[in-house]
Amino acid sequence: RIFVLGIGFFTLCFLMTSLGGQFSAKRLGDSPFTIRTEVMGALESRGLLRRMSDMLEMLMKRMDILARLENSTDFHKGDEARFPLDRFQPAAGLMERIQAIAQNVSDIAIKVDQILRNSLLNGKVMEGRRDQCEVPRDPKYPDCAGKVEWMRARWTSDPCYAFFGVDGTECSFLIYLSEVEWFCPPLPWRNRTVAVPSPPPPPRPQAAFRRDLAHLLELIGTGKESLSFMKKRIRHLAQQWLRAARRLEQKLEGRQRDQKHILIHIGFLTEESGDVFSPRVLKGGPLGEMVQWADILAALFMLGHSLRVTVSLKELQSHLGVPPGRGNCPLTSPLPFDLIYTDYHGLQQMKQHMGLSFKKYRCRVRVIDTFGTEPAYNHEEYATLRGYRTNWGYWNLQPTQFMTMFPHTPDNSFMGFVSEELNQTERQLIKANKVSSMAVVYGKEASIWKGKEKFLAILNKYMEIHGTVYYETQRPPEVPAFVKNHGLLPQHEFQQLLRKAKLFIGFGFPYEGPAPLEAIANGCVFLQARFNPPHSSLNHEFFRGKPTSREATGTAVFQVSSQHPYAEDFIGKPHVWTVDYNNSEEFEAAIKTIMRTQVDPYLPYEYTCEGMLERIHAYIQHQDFCTTSSLPPSPKTKTPAMQSPPSPLALSPNSTHLVWSPSAGWAPQAWPPVASLQVWVSEPQHTCTETCRRRGLVCEPTFFRFLNKEEVFLQLSIACDSTEYEMNHLYPAVAENVRECYLQKEPLLFSCAGYNPKYRRLCPCRDFRQGQVALCRDCL
Repeated sequence: RIFVLGIGFFTLCFLMTSLGGQFSAKRLGDSPFTIRTEVMGALESRGLLRRMSDMLEMLMKRMDILARLENSTDFHKGDEARFPLDRFQPAAGLMERIQAIAQNVSDIAIKVDQILRNSLLNGKVMEGRRDQCEVPRDPKYPDCAGKVEWMRARWTSDPCYAFFGVDGTECSFLIYLSEVEWFCPPLPWRNRTVAVPSPPPPPRPQAAFRRDLAHLLELIGTGKESLSFMKKRIRHLAQQWLRAARRLEQKLEGRQRDQKHILIHIGFLTEESGDVFSPRVLKGGPLGEMVQWADILAALFMLGHSLRVTVSLKELQSHLGVPPGRGNCPLTSPLPFDLIYTDYHGLQQMKQHMGLSFKKYRCRVRVIDTFGTEPAYNHEEYATLRGYRTNWGYWNLQPTQFMTMFPHTPDNSFMGFVSEELNQTERQLIKANKVSSMAVVYGKEASIWKGKEKFLAILNKYMEIHGTVYYETQRPPEVPAFVKNHGLLPQHEFQQLLRKAKLFIGFGFPYEGPAPLEAIANGCVFLQARFNPPHSSLNHEFFRGKPTSREATGTAVFQVSSQHPYAEDFIGKPHVWTVDYNNSEEFEAAIKTIMRTQVDPYLPYEYTCEGMLERIHAYIQHQDFCTTSSLPPSPKTKTPAMQSPPSPLALSPNSTHLVWSPSAGWAPQAWPPVASLQVWVSEPQHTCTETCRRRGLVCEPTFFRFLNKEEVFLQLSIACDSTEYEMNHLYPAVAENVRECYLQKEPLLFSCAGYNPKYRRLCPCRDFRQGQVALCRDCL
């Protein structure tokens, strides 16, 4: 009996669950205009209701028979009869409930039948409208007809179209193209609610400097050696990050900061990009990128922002709201992130899966780009016309959205990384324990040592040489026998080795890594090779395909004249020596001088935790690529002399350059502030980067828009017989021999890089904070 009751109750639950599923299930392809699908689903529900009512009635009859049989059996049991009667009372209550449910189901079936009849009636009307859809001829939507034609032929090429309700009919095409995308005008017969003014958004939570990094370590996750390396680095530098955050908090004096929602997608660590780095972490592979990403994560977290970290394509799609399919459709909802930090691999993945939303939201992206992207390579049309296309360029982003490891180009933003700071006690201990005849070689892979025997033999005459070359069982044959090879060392042991050594010597590769700065911070002298000729994408395989020429010709910032240009140009002697390794006498003389030279540990402020926090804080607060920059107001009348509005620029007191005039009638909401602007004219063979640097300044590409005007030439006493607007990354400029002046037609091509002997360029320069080249004096 209990078994029969259980079966009956289970059947009831199953039927109710099935019924609920019929009413509540929402298929992925459903949309407001898939009426026929909705009706068919409802017809099935009506049939299910009737079947359920019949089954309930049959169940009641069987339970009634069972009850009579039970009473008859119990009558013959005499005194024991009361026990089964007591035991059967719950069954009687269950029968009453089943009767009530059956009645309700019967009532529901009648109501559903009425609703379905009305739905079928409305569906016929709507089908008539669907059959009458025509492609609108609206001049405001010139691409509509072409997009409909494309949808007719290709709507089945991506399941995402069905997800948004496209079913092959003209109306479904037009509804999609007007309501999901924006190529067609809205259909007049579509039900659209009257726009109600939305309430003002609630106040954004404020960012507060954090006091603990434990939650960040949870956000980073596990499962890859690269992630383990980054977490170890963050733990190792945790106290330095905490102290730096406290100092910056005091410097900002309680200034309000909105908390940003930030997605960090490390594309090169995804399986889809190959992730060649993780397997090599413990085998001497390059760690520079992971060092930088670990420091970016720590800085953003310490500044108090809300982070999401992904290293897989699936996680990226989930966080962005990517619809199912092949990535041709927009996101299913507005992007929930204020900023996205990624790399070139992640940028490509986002473009492939965000559809039109990528163009809409790309202004929120910040691309971590080790070597930089020059404007000539970034602008797709210009790169194609002038032969600058590469595997990594032509994104049409603002050049300052690319963020580099070193400040080798002001066209991009300098992101950087951090090196460990020493306290006074540690500095004194290092100076006391330095071994003047000890050298450490920069190169963990055996291939870097190949062909270096000649100058290693010279170095061995004066110093004991140590290496940290990775090997599994046998000593690498490329490493000479007189070198003491420690194998691959953990980071803290490598730091201890640097604290004893006098010299850290590079073999020309890897380029621009973090190790030389760590060595200099630990009291070493860095010795590196001068490249002759300089390396570039035109003569060196490593730079080939990268979106930068990195040579002093038509497009680049400066020549890659050494292994580490930042160390050469921004630090220099006595901490950094750059010599010709092919000149044995010069090389040997440098070693002798270095052994006699006393140097203190040195770390540029911009590579400290506080310097990086300061820089990223300023970027987040002030860099906005999603709003149109404010421009000078259009004149209502033109002056007879210049036929243009009065310039906000004025000659400096010594009449050598232009500055922002204190008496200018307007001041734009620009960052950096326009008060830091100076306009200089370059020499024919100098880039704007070099022109500003020679005056103790930094080229600031965001200021080009203020001097891309004809009257600026007049203010600088430059005579122009003609003035033309053209696309050229060297403009604005003047060809003095023919008195022709040129203004920039495409703002994305404003560039501090490049020169041509034919032109003298107009260069926007600014001041900078001591030890922090990325920020002007009033930029914080």
